[in-house]
Amino acid sequence: MVTDTIKKILKTAKSKKASDVHICVGAPIICRIGKDLVPISDKPLSSDMSRKLSYELLSAEQIGLFEKLLDYDLMLADEEGRYRVNINYNDGNVGAIIRILPGQPKTLQELHLPPIVRELSHRTKGFVLITGSTSQGKTTTMSAMIDEINRNYKKHVITIEDPIEYMQVNDKSIVRQRGVGKDTQSFSSGLRAALRQDPDVIAIGEMRDYDTIKIALTAAETGVLVISTLHVISIDKMLERLLSYGLSSDENNLRYSLADSLQGAIHQELVPTIDGGKRVACEILTSTDAVRNLVRKGTGYHLKTIMATGAKFGMVTMKQSIDRLLEEGVISEDTASRVLMNYGG
Repeated sequence: MVTDTIKKILKTAKSKKASDVHICVGAPIICRIGKDLVPISDKPLSSDMSRKLSYELLSAEQIGLFEKLLDYDLMLADEEGRYRVNINYNDGNVGAIIRILPGQPKTLQELHLPPIVRELSHRTKGFVLITGSTSQGKTTTMSAMIDEINRNYKKHVITIEDPIEYMQVNDKSIVRQRGVGKDTQSFSSGLRAALRQDPDVIAIGEMRDYDTIKIALTAAETGVLVISTLHVISIDKMLERLLSYGLSSDENNLRYSLADSLQGAIHQELVPTIDGGKRVACEILTSTDAVRNLVRKGTGYHLKTIMATGAKFGMVTMKQSIDRLLEEGVISEDTASRVLMNYGG
């Protein structure tokens, strides 16, 4: 149960369009608003007050587990929304970070994603990978793709998430959402079970281990559309990252499986807009004979060259995406330069 004090903090945070709330000794209560940390209270928290506020997020049993494990993650919900919470120790003091989760998924139109993303959502089999660093909207894009399927097709969609961030309501499709730790033990065990549940689409919150990657590729090769996310800094590093999870003896199998099943990859960044909001900038790779050959050979570096000349196949470079945002007048030249520094632009 969310206490009145916590409700008041969350209400203030939401009114400021914050994404996270930080409770930490020696600082006021702080919100993440865009890229900035902004205080929403006047006085720094004492050790006792930080502990008290943090423990208001836990039951007595959960407090016992936290004090044994030293870190504790949980989901909370009230009539106003859903929250992902991490309770932690810092130099012996207790603190918390509360992520304010969105309610309904956004649509692809609301995210202003290129038309090829909708086309990838309409594929009937294969593997679609959404990449990016932490907090760049990968889960938001994946949820929008599921929403697109849900509203347009009569399919059975199974998601495996940690945690479930966007709640999907059955429309034309049946969407079963499974939370890791609550509904299934792990991504890999949930994925194995999903293969026995008559799926048309499987969405995996994150590729975290080799078993998950291997099972996902097998599913994609056998006629299921698999959508997942991966932490990586750019599309050309995608193959290297996936291979890093496996054994060198199995590298050839993974490369060939990925080449055969890959439908496309979307790499994205959330960039600040002039009006204080955020927009997605992305580079997109779609599967062609040239792409499949490079993946089989393990030469991901040349994927950037293919994206630069692959517009007719729906491919987009980060520079093209940033230039489009500049032309629309939604981002500044400084923002464009900062983003493109990381992409050789």
